[in-house]
Amino acid sequence: MTASTPPAAEPETALRARGEGGRGRIVAWAMWDWGSQPFNTVITTFVFSVYLTSESFGSTNTTSTALAVATAIAGLLVALLAPVLGQNSDRSGRTVRNLRIQTWILAALSASLFLVKPDPSFLVLGLVLLGAGSIISEIAGVNYNASIEQVASPSNVGRVSGFGWGMGYLGGILVLLLLFFVFIQPEVGLFGVTDDSALDIRVSMLVCGLWTLLFTVPTFLVLRDSPRERAPRVGIIDSYKLVWASLRRLWGRSRHTVYFLGASALFRDGLAGVFAFGAVLAAGTFGMSAGDVIIFGAAANILAGVSTMAFGLLDDRLGPKQVIVISLSALVVLGLGVFLLHDGGTIVFWTLGLAMTAFVGPAQAASRSFLARVIPEGHSGEIFGLYATTGRVVSFLSPAAFALFIWLGAVFTGRDNTQYWGILGIALVLVAGLVVLLPVKSPSGAPGR
Repeated sequence: MTASTPPAAEPETALRARGEGGRGRIVAWAMWDWGSQPFNTVITTFVFSVYLTSESFGSTNTTSTALAVATAIAGLLVALLAPVLGQNSDRSGRTVRNLRIQTWILAALSASLFLVKPDPSFLVLGLVLLGAGSIISEIAGVNYNASIEQVASPSNVGRVSGFGWGMGYLGGILVLLLLFFVFIQPEVGLFGVTDDSALDIRVSMLVCGLWTLLFTVPTFLVLRDSPRERAPRVGIIDSYKLVWASLRRLWGRSRHTVYFLGASALFRDGLAGVFAFGAVLAAGTFGMSAGDVIIFGAAANILAGVSTMAFGLLDDRLGPKQVIVISLSALVVLGLGVFLLHDGGTIVFWTLGLAMTAFVGPAQAASRSFLARVIPEGHSGEIFGLYATTGRVVSFLSPAAFALFIWLGAVFTGRDNTQYWGILGIALVLVAGLVVLLPVKSPSGAPGR
């Protein structure tokens, strides 16, 4: 990888330039993962999106289609904006300031979902707020990933990345269970909250906003900007020209980093598919009730959090590429097991499905670790912006492959329910990412190179 100025033969990465942070700084940095996770776990996965597609807002087809369209538009905007905004953060040296502002906006958007009442006239408002939150969450994630250089060094970046990712899993499931048992499940929850006018769901959104606001404070107490005076102002068109020029230099001097961006886009979409369609398979193929799915989700997130932290140690010993290869290989084998043994009942899903969740987080964290090891100083925001963009560009693959294989299953077997065939589509996306990753060289100086 190269910077915008001619690099040295062995360019100094941001990790080498910044050095290593103490345990307290690492924990404080990881609190952003913990604090921001309610938007992903509670709002977009388990609670608000389910609420927004309920009959209170219209027919299932109408609300589901509207949510899909809003999500697609938000994803497109992220793909267009992420590298440019990341580049601007690099240019000004104000990555932390931008992250802080974006986090506050995310907290405000989360809390504002309280305004979405269970009525079709509030569907558009809910979709707009949810879409805006998705965009802010993704862009904030670019700046957060870039900030890892302030607390990690080449010797511990795997542990740091894994610890942060694991904290996100654990924080997300904790707030989900808290909201479920305090507001959602009881007929009369804390402060007298009931399900009248969906008050239990709406109050939960206020808690999500407050959670994000409070628990990210430690992060901003330890991270510091290095503002660059007289940073040149660059327009949108010129910003894209600079991004393209950076990609061309990257292709010419560090082609394997470009290969990694492509490979990670593929396998990260497959990883997202494991969690996105896991609950669907649990209910549709293995007959698990809604309550069982929530219990499974809680167990899955806890296991994912712990395993991600543990694999962070292997990352620093074996190297991030090796961790990703191990994780993807295990996921493919376990996915095939779910397909072949789908008639075995819920024990199959509890065993193999739960085992699959143990390998999703490690691959995600090691992917961040891989990229952090090779980014030149001053270009973290831009490269992690490209990382976000490449992921969004192919984000349709897992859903499309899942649907395609369900259709193929119906064609070949003649059965009405061939949902379990969808796991083959997810496995195919993971295999594609693994195949593209295998020739990629590990970062210079990384273990296992």
